[in-house]
Amino acid sequence: MSRIRQHVRGTRHTATAGVAAATATLLAVTLSPAAHADARPTRATAVENAASALLAHAATLGLTSAQDAGVRDVIVDGNGTQHVRYDRTYHGLPVLGGDFVVHLAADGGYRGADRATRQAVSLPSVTPRVSGPKAAGLAVNALRAANLGEALKQIKARPELVVDALHGSPKLAWRTNAVGRDSLGNPVARTVLTDARTGAQIDAWDSIETATGDGTSLYSGTVPLETTQSGSSYQLKDPTRGNTFTGDAEGKTDLCFFGICFSRAPATLFTDADNHWGTGTTADRASAAVDAQYGTNETWDYYKNIHGRNGIAGDGKGSYNRVHYGNKYNNAFWDDSCFCMTYGDGDGTTFGPLVALDVAGHEMSHGVTSKTAALTYSGESGGLNEATSDILGTMVEWYANNSSDTGDYLIGEKIVKPGFGKAALRFMDKPSKDGSSADYWSSSVGNLDVHYSSGVANHFAYLLAEGSGAKTINGVSYDSPTYNGSTVTGIGRDKVGKIWYRALTVYMTSSTNYKGARTATLNAAKDLYGAGSTEYNAVAAAWSAVNVS
Repeated sequence: MSRIRQHVRGTRHTATAGVAAATATLLAVTLSPAAHADARPTRATAVENAASALLAHAATLGLTSAQDAGVRDVIVDGNGTQHVRYDRTYHGLPVLGGDFVVHLAADGGYRGADRATRQAVSLPSVTPRVSGPKAAGLAVNALRAANLGEALKQIKARPELVVDALHGSPKLAWRTNAVGRDSLGNPVARTVLTDARTGAQIDAWDSIETATGDGTSLYSGTVPLETTQSGSSYQLKDPTRGNTFTGDAEGKTDLCFFGICFSRAPATLFTDADNHWGTGTTADRASAAVDAQYGTNETWDYYKNIHGRNGIAGDGKGSYNRVHYGNKYNNAFWDDSCFCMTYGDGDGTTFGPLVALDVAGHEMSHGVTSKTAALTYSGESGGLNEATSDILGTMVEWYANNSSDTGDYLIGEKIVKPGFGKAALRFMDKPSKDGSSADYWSSSVGNLDVHYSSGVANHFAYLLAEGSGAKTINGVSYDSPTYNGSTVTGIGRDKVGKIWYRALTVYMTSSTNYKGARTATLNAAKDLYGAGSTEYNAVAAAWSAVNVS
């Protein structure tokens, strides 16, 4: 291996195979491990230690002279253990499934790694036989096919050449983001992966991650808000949480082509004269803004106070919210490109405004996933992506301890209208109650829509938290069955949240499937509570109870 490039916070470290070059390049690595023994390693120290590990273990990690590796995320445990997550490129092309996590001891010693793929990333050529325009046309057709019955307009598609290491042997592929607008002017988008040699579709998935969705809010009662005074008025901007703010999209939508947004729906910052926001009704546009801001606050606090994560990206920077987006828009979504949360008002028949607390926690958890494991939004990894947001969004709701929106294991129960026919969007104790989700793993689970394949992990999380059988919690009746007829004893939701978060941020990768999730959560339980502990054994039992072994 001749080079491994690493990027972190705008700084590039280049690792070179020669001993002299490595010594010259990795300046801080010349310090002996003992120099850091008395202090917890810093992020920069972890990156330096990982660079040294990459030089020494390139073959184990499948790194060659044709590849570069860039740092995506760094975690340093309280005991000094370090975990550095990398993305991989091949001849400058992004490698889907090329990501890996390097694990280091407190003294910087190499402990091992988790890789999204174990296959060698090598291609005979990086010249496509299928042209970019041809791939774009195929993606547009796929977007139309996924939105049958809709007269789509303003459809655009932008192909990007990548290496696909997620679906069997690595191959050259076009990753194309196709975007358009539906009959109401709301955005639709689909990512299509096309074999660049044959033109065959490899995979496709929706690009908008959905959660089918002092101030007086619509759903959470009267809540405290941190605001910013500006002259004689107040802004709905929180200086204590990275200047997170909420604005009014005024019914407009984004204008985005090729994954690039040329204009965004305005986020006209909400202001108020007396610092008392909303009336708790949709007649006051600020009411939905109160819910959105409150949801952001509780999600921020949950990640910081429970997991030590300072903001969605872990960098202390706040995101922002847009409410009243689109026309009767039955959706809410997180968008990495603007680092923002967007909420529709719902159609008033199926859904009300999608600003409920667990929806906020769900969608912003997509942001956490994208900054950590980046679980591919397709197949079993896509189900785990959605389940991560359901699980951690539910933990946000429990954490908030709001008497108007008490904790439960229902997803989106506040936003559904009486005519919807169900009490919630999803049910963690028995996911199949929604009519489509899977209670247990099977070989066909990966073929389901990710909102339904997520049921396996949601069921696992409920069983691990509360156990099997019938019970009533906060006035909601649950009756959770098991695949193998076993009786599962829960360990409490707080421990479930900690185990899942550590598994996500330390052990999962973009290609993690259900079997890999079992391994990741067992590793997390071992780290937190010890191998053979009650918690470790409960994780194993809960996975077996949903047929993941």
